[in-house]
Amino acid sequence: MEAIRSGREIDRLLVAHGVSGGSVAAIIAKCSQRGILIKEISPQKLDFYCGGANHQGVAVMFASQEYSTVEDILALAEEREEKPFIIICDEIEDPHNLGAIIRTAEASGVHGIIIPKRRSASLNATVAKSASGALEYMKVARVTNIANTIDELKEKGIWVFGADMDGSDYTKTDLDCPCALVIGNEGKGIGALTAKKCDEIISLPMLGRINSLNASVAAGILMYEVVRKRAK
Repeated sequence: MEAIRSGREIDRLLVAHGVSGGSVAAIIAKCSQRGILIKEISPQKLDFYCGGANHQGVAVMFASQEYSTVEDILALAEEREEKPFIIICDEIEDPHNLGAIIRTAEASGVHGIIIPKRRSASLNATVAKSASGALEYMKVARVTNIANTIDELKEKGIWVFGADMDGSDYTKTDLDCPCALVIGNEGKGIGALTAKKCDEIISLPMLGRINSLNASVAAGILMYEVVRKRAK
């Protein structure tokens, strides 16, 4: 409860199945007021997360880094006098993938990454480790609704490109503009509503027998295509 009162960045609240009432109910209420994600899990899984410590049926997971806002990301681009360059991760659930995307994004000059609050890997220790230090320098904003966020970006003159295997050739797309790249879920790709919100769907040619790439690999290729186009 003191961790919640302190205002510290909390990633999510974990509650064991069947635990309710008393102080736990008060903790859940406080987290709801602050918009903190609340997840109910089995007592065995909570035991695992807590390393066998006495958790009394409830625990919080802290973010490895404080989240930024979309406004912070745009402000950074303005401060650098650069066209905004943003990555939107649409339900990337593997923390290793998210960490790898953050690492490549930092190396390729991306101003910030946007992730959804739900159905997404968060800034946990695995993400931090996979990012190999890049998380210290990369702004990551967590939003409630990706589709609404895309609308807001487009209103600010940012072109939004979704990555999907049914899109147009990425090498023939003009990426030398204020842009956001949308990278979809490892299995499902980008959501139908998100795809409709994009200005254009672009794809990587698949010349072998498989029809998709790892999300972080695809993201890396597209990020450096933006770098290449802007260097011309």
